[in-house]
Amino acid sequence: MLPSNAFEEILSSPTRAYQEGLLFFRGQGMINNTLRRLAIDLDQRDIVYCVIGAVALNQHGYRRFTEDIDILLTSEGLSRFQNELVGRGYRPAFSGAQRKFRSTEEGVPIEVVVTGEFPGDGKPKPISFPNPAAISEVIEGVRTASLAQLVELKLASGMTGLGRLKDLADVQEMIRVRELDAEFAEGLAPYVRERYLELWREMEQASNEERERN
Repeated sequence: MLPSNAFEEILSSPTRAYQEGLLFFRGQGMINNTLRRLAIDLDQRDIVYCVIGAVALNQHGYRRFTEDIDILLTSEGLSRFQNELVGRGYRPAFSGAQRKFRSTEEGVPIEVVVTGEFPGDGKPKPISFPNPAAISEVIEGVRTASLAQLVELKLASGMTGLGRLKDLADVQEMIRVRELDAEFAEGLAPYVRERYLELWREMEQASNEERERN
């Protein structure tokens, strides 16, 4: 069995981190192994979940490396995770941790977000993290936040969270990779709709300018 800090040791080496990144994009490596095992463990116990964050971006086709797995649980789901899975393949990331965990085998970080919390600055807003059962779809055996819901959460986070501009960049890249159009905004909450359209227009302008140069 690998030591519980194996993943952290890999990330400390640029060469080994690069190799892990290549494996990740091939659907292999420590993160993907942990992700598949986590999905099975949660499904076997009927703990409702879905992945969000960078893992979900990859599930929807935007290749971006990540150093952890973000999952959305209800408060009941979090309680069951703590009671049924901690000590059985997962451990707290540090003493007293309630939402940050690591896989016991590889040491891959797993962070839990709870239904009802607010993205970005954490303050009340029209968009909150929903019940995962209402937004998940199964992609390659993993329950994943739907594309529209993922974009909404990314926009709400980037609009309000200090240091969260990368969330807006993620939306722009998803627009490019998935070739999303202006009509996609109609399926988004009004709170983030105009920001999506601004980002979409920026991407359209960038594409037009690139075509003109070529």
